[in-house]
Amino acid sequence: MVKLRLKRYGRKQRMTYRIVAIDAQSRREGKVIKEVGFYNPRRDETQLNLLAITAFCESGAKLTKAVHDILERAKLLE
Repeated sequence: MVKLRLKRYGRKQRMTYRIVAIDAQSRREGKVIKEVGFYNPRRDETQLNLLAITAFCESGAKLTKAVHDILERAKLLE
C-alpha cells in the first residue's frame, strides 16, 4: 500500500518537510516512490504537485493526518 506522508529534512529546530509517496511499510527516511510536494512550517510555505497527488489518490494511496490537513488548507480536498 502506498501512503502520502511527510519526510523530514533540515537540522534541529529548522526542519522542513517534503510530501512523498512511499510504501506504507517503509520507515520515514526510506526510499520514496515520488516527491509530490514541499512544506515549510516556519514560513507556512507549501508547494504541491497537484497532478501527481490526484493521480496517487485515485490509484488508492492513503493520506496521513498531517498531509490531509495540509491539503485541506490548500483547498484541494473538497
